[in-house]
Amino acid sequence: METPAPNPTAIATKWAVIYLVVSIVITYAFQLLNIDQNSSVKYVGYLPFIAFCFLAQKEYKDQLGGFITFGQAFNPGFRYSLFGGLLLAVFIYLYLAILSPEMLTKAMEQQQTAMADKGMSQDQIDKALEMGNKYGAIFGAIATAISTLIFGCIVSLIGAAILKKERTAYDVIDETPNDPTV
Repeated sequence: METPAPNPTAIATKWAVIYLVVSIVITYAFQLLNIDQNSSVKYVGYLPFIAFCFLAQKEYKDQLGGFITFGQAFNPGFRYSLFGGLLLAVFIYLYLAILSPEMLTKAMEQQQTAMADKGMSQDQIDKALEMGNKYGAIFGAIATAISTLIFGCIVSLIGAAILKKERTAYDVIDETPNDPTV
């Protein structure tokens, strides 16, 4: 009797939910510690994403018996990136629109300063800020979903290249029964 093939969607979903929880903790830790949004410390948030992508691919490889093609290894990584990006986008929207709207206001203030430094007129700045205040949370969510998927595809390609291990002629599974009476 054959065992059913492992489900890459279930593995990717599990790791995407874990990533979401870790991202929420990191987001609120940065807010609690009052770390500037433009600080280089923000790149710490990429480490769990990369680690969980590799772990999703590794778990799928282990469930396949230790052998995996490049395409099979890319599959759970891509799905993880897609699900993780969508879940994170929902959180970012809720975070900026409902949970911590002051963070959107703080970002808009930083943008106002940056636009003034670029020499934009006050009328242009006011229009940009009005649009940002109105649609900033949804723009943030969409940008998060797209950028997470693109970054995840790159990480998945690298992970697939590292984890790829195809069967050779010497890796034949012994299908003889263990019963000596046969």
